Amino acid sequence: MTTKPNLPVRAGDCVNLAIDGYSNEGEGVGHLDRFAVFVPGALAGEEVAACVEQVKNSYARARLERVLRVSPDRVDPTCSVFGECGGCQLLHLDYPAQLEMKRQRVVDAVQRIGKLDDAVVHPVIGMDEPWRYRNKAQYSMAVRNGEIVAGYLARGTHRVVPTGDCAIQHEPNCRIADAVRRLAAEFGLSIHDARSRAGFLKNITVKNAFGTRQAMVILTTNGARFPGGRARGRELGRRIADLFAEVKSVVQLIVDSKGGAHGEAHDEAHDEARAGIVLWGEPSIVDTLDGLRFRISATSFYQVNPSQTVALYRKAIEYADLTGGERVLDAYCGVGTVSLFMARAAREVYGIESVRAAVRDAQANAALNAIANTRFIEGRVERVLPALARDGIAFDVAVVDPPRAGCDPEALGALSGGAIGDGRTAGAGGVSRLVYISCNPATLARDLAVLSRLGYRTVEIQPVDMFPHTYHVETVCLLERK
Repeated sequence: MTTKPNLPVRAGDCVNLAIDGYSNEGEGVGHLDRFAVFVPGALAGEEVAACVEQVKNSYARARLERVLRVSPDRVDPTCSVFGECGGCQLLHLDYPAQLEMKRQRVVDAVQRIGKLDDAVVHPVIGMDEPWRYRNKAQYSMAVRNGEIVAGYLARGTHRVVPTGDCAIQHEPNCRIADAVRRLAAEFGLSIHDARSRAGFLKNITVKNAFGTRQAMVILTTNGARFPGGRARGRELGRRIADLFAEVKSVVQLIVDSKGGAHGEAHDEAHDEARAGIVLWGEPSIVDTLDGLRFRISATSFYQVNPSQTVALYRKAIEYADLTGGERVLDAYCGVGTVSLFMARAAREVYGIESVRAAVRDAQANAALNAIANTRFIEGRVERVLPALARDGIAFDVAVVDPPRAGCDPEALGALSGGAIGDGRTAGAGGVSRLVYISCNPATLARDLAVLSRLGYRTVEIQPVDMFPHTYHVETVCLLERK
């Protein structure tokens, strides 16, 4: 029989707390008898009055009532829906303090999870103007008092918070989305309801190419059939384009009622759904990034902060230390952005990617830039690398840029040429230098610990602020053979 621990607080208790740090999601954290209490909106160094709303065995969550001692880093949020909208978490924290908080988040993860106390973590590369940086806006839809509204979801819910203008969005994105919202009402489009799964229009997404000033509008719909037929859909696309000269593409992206995008399918029969149904204009737009051109489709992944993407990739190239004679591996290559940056300074680059549509985009992007020293392979890193090794293909440098979940352990074994966790040998010879790009400090630290056991030393870590005013932080790390 288990005994419920004797906890220092109960739901409904109101307490005074000294906030001594932050959670991984930017919430203030205080302690009562070493029992953690998370308080959204509180800042480190503050004393606050908070009322407990939820109690678990190892922590509690509380609502901020009053700030009794104010941090000098506290600023007035610029957004009227801050705290309600789930988009930004740190608008109340001065920007230099945001950067220090993010650096400390990386340090804590590397030391606590990775057990790498001697890893050098540099100050975060921030933005001179940390506003209007997002090139992509995705607005959820709802109906309020008979009117269609568009906005972001409240944190942890399906409730839409109407946002209007958003200070981290490229301003044209907001104007275009609002016009599409009004046209949706004019065209009588029903709005999808997450609970009943009824209704047609789910989201409005605007992608904006900063380098070329081209924009794409994506209408994510529940089912393929456009109310009034395909001609009605094309008429809506034309109306959108008539309003905004920068809109070069209007695409309908079909999602089933369970939320799975047909665009993720690998079946050849789903080619049209994968690319989306073009209602007006071209199936893609083109952006330029540090002298390279990239095709952006409705389903392709593309970094949302162009200027910081360049800073991130330039640091990755610096860490790769290319002289022009190297063969480079780009694991988890996506649509080939890192590969093409590296290809300008390397002998050749091999990109490995498990998503077929992304491989096609990578090949198209290489052709768009007349870059011939790249090869993109569909498959999983842990399967493709040993096959390449059997063909006598070895790499001088590897770059990995995995999703938030981090690298598969077998992929790390293949990269290192060493044994993975259960003693099997993935064996691909290993690389002498490895550059790891991460969007999640926790999984980064976990993978750095694995790579340490596989014979690599973490030389240095450079955080980059890709998402100002949020808790997210990207990092690029240099590892070398011990």
